[in-house]
Amino acid sequence: MQPTATVLVYSDDSNTREQVRLATGRKPASDVPFVEFVECATPEAVLRELDRGGIDVCVLDGEAVPMGGMGVCRQIKDEVFNCPPVLLLMGRPQDAWLATWSRADAAVTLPVDPVEFASALASLLRQKRLLSAW
Repeated sequence: MQPTATVLVYSDDSNTREQVRLATGRKPASDVPFVEFVECATPEAVLRELDRGGIDVCVLDGEAVPMGGMGVCRQIKDEVFNCPPVLLLMGRPQDAWLATWSRADAAVTLPVDPVEFASALASLLRQKRLLSAW
């Protein structure tokens, strides 16, 4: 049986969370594991899930309310030991500098482009797998 990867998706918008699930499919690339999702609509839920452990990659909506994914990303990079890689969803390409400030590992723009998103997610899953092998 193939292992699975757990992807946390944070957005207050259920449509954005659905875009992420649909863009990922069962697995974002043939050389990465199948994906299971943990969906969070609040920053508190994100922290709770990360405290539980087992998250391989976080996908954070930079446009979420009341706390955007960039702020959540910066917080978890500061506070969570061995924080999983973060894929940030940005409202505009011009926000790339904010993604860098937040310490996101990758960023794509909204609305979710399935090819771009799946490629970025697969890259982070490969990176996580390599780091776990050490």
